Amino acid sequence: MAIAASELILNSRSAIYHLDLRPEELADTIITVGDPGRVATVSQHFDRLEHSSEHREFITHTGYLGKKRISVVSTGIGPDNIDIVFNELDALANIDFDLREPKASQKSLNIIRLGTSGALQADIPLDSVVASSFAIGLDNLMHYYQTDANPEERYILEEFKQHTRLNSVPVVPYIAEGSIRLRSAFADKTINGITITCPGFYGPQGRVLRARLAFPNLIDALSAFTSRGQRCTNFEMESSAIYGLGKLLGHQCLSLSCIIANRSLGTFSKDGAQAVENMIVAALEQIETL
Repeated sequence: MAIAASELILNSRSAIYHLDLRPEELADTIITVGDPGRVATVSQHFDRLEHSSEHREFITHTGYLGKKRISVVSTGIGPDNIDIVFNELDALANIDFDLREPKASQKSLNIIRLGTSGALQADIPLDSVVASSFAIGLDNLMHYYQTDANPEERYILEEFKQHTRLNSVPVVPYIAEGSIRLRSAFADKTINGITITCPGFYGPQGRVLRARLAFPNLIDALSAFTSRGQRCTNFEMESSAIYGLGKLLGHQCLSLSCIIANRSLGTFSKDGAQAVENMIVAALEQIETL
């Protein structure tokens, strides 16, 4: 049965609505960045730019690094934007826009997030890079989808709920594992650990300006958590949604986070822009070999 026009929304040039992309304008290897301005920061390293598009906060540059075709896509901030971007990336790869139905043969994309993050452990240096082994979501996005956690995910999640006491309304955590294959490709350049994804920057990440917090001891609880030899290394606002939807849709996903703040020590990077640039250059060297 054809997917209705209200569900798969195409614009006047038959491009998917939010990303304003047609299938041929997207590469099979994709870098996602939260900041729209970071798209050009990544694509400036390309040898050739093939396509660019912009709609709202969603900017895409597709080009070549050597012989490797890569797309860089901005997602904006937060799990809700990841819901839009990842469903549309998957549609571009796996839905026939003319027939408006899934293709008989499904494609698995390589998707690498290059973002920024705050460390939860005192020994994680500023300007280092964390590769998320698992992502635990304190948002609610994946509760809207039917998911099936593997035994390792279920074990870690249950221990996490017991440790933090976040096991009922209003916060119901979920978990998803990143691509083991992609993680191993970056193993010698990164720190591995569990990333916590929050649905906001201030209260959900334990920042106190004027509003009082419902979970004032959350950072301490996260910092003290360990399971299966894994600890909570950092938190940010997209990784759990990326891993959850990536797993559900059959894509290989890895979240790389440049540590620009250490919440345990209360410190902030002296040159975050250069640290992000260093992460981009190192990541592109590895991505070119995938």
